[in-house]
Amino acid sequence: MSYEIRDALLRQFDIAWALTEYHLNGLGSEECLWRPASNGLHVHLRDGVWVADWPEQEGYDLGPSSIAWITWHMVFWWSSVLDHSFGSAKLAREEVPWPGSAEATKERLVELQVEWRRRLERLDDNELRSTRRTRWPFEEKPFMDVVSWLNIELAKNAAELGYVRFLYGARS
Repeated sequence: MSYEIRDALLRQFDIAWALTEYHLNGLGSEECLWRPASNGLHVHLRDGVWVADWPEQEGYDLGPSSIAWITWHMVFWWSSVLDHSFGSAKLAREEVPWPGSAEATKERLVELQVEWRRRLERLDDNELRSTRRTRWPFEEKPFMDVVSWLNIELAKNAAELGYVRFLYGARS
């Protein structure tokens, strides 16, 4: 069996995860719930559950997202990829709340990281070339495209976390 593709994707994933961990280190709940502007995607407590905003469009006029929203988004897409690739493929966005605190969010992201890496370690290159597991965020592509997308999405979200943390640190 060949593991060249898998091992390259895991190395990329490990780099993206290291960047994510760097920006999660020392993160507090107050910082998560801080809004960098009066508008921007955020989370709201409704009936004891943290619900995330969902944009109707993706224009720059939305404003910058809060860390709570960014981390919710990470939990959402990662949970969705796991469910659609290895589970029932029925998880809906509305079923994914923000965990409610920085600590709970970090714990959930670590759980997702461990589960994702465990699943990938079991795949060989033929399985990564197959479309069998590819159901979200796109279809009819080799599963390695989903893994590549996840690596890029994770690195992008880590950069967003870092940027909002810089804004928080420099607030007046």
